[in-house]
Amino acid sequence: MFYVDLFSALARQKVDYLLIGGLAVSLHGVERATMDVDITVAMNPDNLAALIDAAKELKLSPVLPVSLESLGDLELLRQWHAERHLEAFALRSADFAGVTVDVLLFPPIGFSGMASRADVFKVANTDIQVVSIDDLIALKQAVGRPIDLIDIEHLQRIKAQ
Repeated sequence: MFYVDLFSALARQKVDYLLIGGLAVSLHGVERATMDVDITVAMNPDNLAALIDAAKELKLSPVLPVSLESLGDLELLRQWHAERHLEAFALRSADFAGVTVDVLLFPPIGFSGMASRADVFKVANTDIQVVSIDDLIALKQAVGRPIDLIDIEHLQRIKAQ
C-alpha cells in the first residue's frame, strides 16, 4: 500500500515530517476521503536531502517541471514561495495514478512547535507522525476552504468528547 510505503520510507530516511491535511483528519477520527498525502517537514538542508532520498526510493517525481533536487535548495524554495506563491511542492508516483504527496513548505505555524505537540499513530507497524488536533485546526483555519471549515467542525467535536 502506497501510504504505508511512504511513511516507512520517511522513517528509514529519518525525515523529520508531520502528516497534515485530510489523512491527518482521518487518523484523528473523522471519516474523510482523500487520495493525496499532505506533509510538512523541518526545512533544513539535511532533512530536505533525506526527503529527496525517500522520494527517490519511492520513485516520486515533481508535478512541476523542475528537478527533484530543487526540493533541497532552501533559497530557491523561499524565492518560489515569495515570488510565485508556491505553498507546496507536489510529488507524484507513476505507479499510483491520482496520488500526490504535497509538501507544505512554510506553514503558518512553526514546525518545531507542531512537532513537539504531535501525535504518533501506528499503522501496519509503521509509526506516523501526525500534527495535533489543535494545530490541524489552526492550519485549516489559515487555508479556510469549504472542506477545511467542515473538517474544523468535525475536529472540534472530537476534541470536545
